[in-house]
Amino acid sequence: MAAQFRLTQISDTHLARRYQPLIDNFHRVSEHIDATRPDLVLNSGDVSFDGPTSRDDLVFAKELHNALPVDCVYLPGNHDIGDNPTAVGPEPTQLPTEQSCEAFTTVLGEDRWRFEAAGWCFIGLNSLIMNTGLHGEAEQFDWLAAQLDTVLGKPVALFLHKPLYLDAPYDPEREATAIRFVPQPARRRVIEMFGKVDLRLVGSGHVHQRRDYTFELVRHIWAPSAGFIISDEKQELIGIKETGLVEYRFQPDSFEVRHVRAKGQVNVDLDMLLGKAPAN
Repeated sequence: MAAQFRLTQISDTHLARRYQPLIDNFHRVSEHIDATRPDLVLNSGDVSFDGPTSRDDLVFAKELHNALPVDCVYLPGNHDIGDNPTAVGPEPTQLPTEQSCEAFTTVLGEDRWRFEAAGWCFIGLNSLIMNTGLHGEAEQFDWLAAQLDTVLGKPVALFLHKPLYLDAPYDPEREATAIRFVPQPARRRVIEMFGKVDLRLVGSGHVHQRRDYTFELVRHIWAPSAGFIISDEKQELIGIKETGLVEYRFQPDSFEVRHVRAKGQVNVDLDMLLGKAPAN
């Protein structure tokens, strides 16, 4: 067994041929990865800009990731397969479908995974399929139960696109912010299932803000977007609004986290990217 395992998490790259500033930021991230050479790269979702309506966005994103010097694994985000419904908010304009999920797995690979390294068990989940009623949702929960039954006491790191919650598992869902987090009742089920193992880390993305906090011995890392930031006029400030990535170093029974930015990576503003005038 290797004494350590180095994982680099990138998130919310939002790649498409038509958005050069996002491509430029990805190239800066690629150069950083080439210089640091982790054991594995994880893109934790929103790999593409608009996967549900533009399969070419997924294809282009995969082409850029294929050029990285290390292996990659992926998790779907709402911009890859569609957004999941919540109990309190309006229905998303683009829900996940069997077709959009299949497009993701065909182009990018598995949308859930489990592997072991440096004495740890790593699990990645498709958080966007939760609460959809699609066949893949029940299938994933069955798969997860089987995986957790074989953890055998190892510390567990969970990765998914959406954070589980804002501050605590019992946070109420609010109409304006429910789409930021794993929705109920799926959230409760996930938390209960991982309560049976030694969960140490939950890594996510989605919010386009960097955040690092601990709740009841579980460290929660929100990876920033590698591509762009969202202005305070459009989104409340929760953590740190900057583009960047996260580096992890796992050793048996411990891990370290480094919050970094690639040299030359810039804070592309979403409104400027889309050619919209900023709010007054």
